[in-house]
Amino acid sequence: MRFWRLPPAAFAAPITLAAATPAFALGLRPGKEGGPGGGMGGLLLPLLVTFGIFYFLLVRPQQRQARDRKAMLDAVKKGDNVVTAGGIHGKVTGITETVVTLEVAEVSGQKVRLKVDRDQITRVEKEVQA
Repeated sequence: MRFWRLPPAAFAAPITLAAATPAFALGLRPGKEGGPGGGMGGLLLPLLVTFGIFYFLLVRPQQRQARDRKAMLDAVKKGDNVVTAGGIHGKVTGITETVVTLEVAEVSGQKVRLKVDRDQITRVEKEVQA
């Protein structure tokens, strides 16, 4: 079996000192103004575009959701039917700045009430009129 060999001329191109310098690696060559890509603007523009995309696709929708949630929690009042993060359905019977008292059931004529953090309310249910 015979192996293919490169001709000796393929190895004849010597590596010059200019090829090993940082200026050559950056694309700076004698007689050429500036570097490739237009300098700092070539790096800054894609970075700004990326930040713009992240802002409009991630940050703004999250801010809108937080604003809507805060408005929903501020609008909770006595008599509203709510659902907590744990899935508990109840009627608001008392409310403070941080705690909401929910009436969840009536057993033997006594009302079962739970105190939950106001932040745990996930939604306010609309009352269905029959």
